[in-house]
Amino acid sequence: MNRKTIYIAGPMKGYEDNNRRAFNDAEWRLGEAGWHVINPVNFDAVFRKAEGRLLDACMEAELAAIPHLDAIYLLKGWERSEGARKELLVALQCKKMILVEGADGETAA
Repeated sequence: MNRKTIYIAGPMKGYEDNNRRAFNDAEWRLGEAGWHVINPVNFDAVFRKAEGRLLDACMEAELAAIPHLDAIYLLKGWERSEGARKELLVALQCKKMILVEGADGETAA
């Protein structure tokens, strides 16, 4: 079975533990739905604490990966995240499937 790959995009800065719980909950739900999930909070802890040029390099790598994925999943609050907005723009430019977390935690296309 060839599962489709989805990237989780959402807010991290200013959230307790970089919003890890929301990302991990989404990863579980998407995995249960049959997706192969790319969860950015699973990246090296150094990246999660990155600042300046290192943080910019991390974002560039994430943006470069989006054209090779099937879809992105936007967590609640994504619109307050500069990174998630950039990820959405790239996904739209590449005509990727966009899924959005609803208020109830469910997924909407």
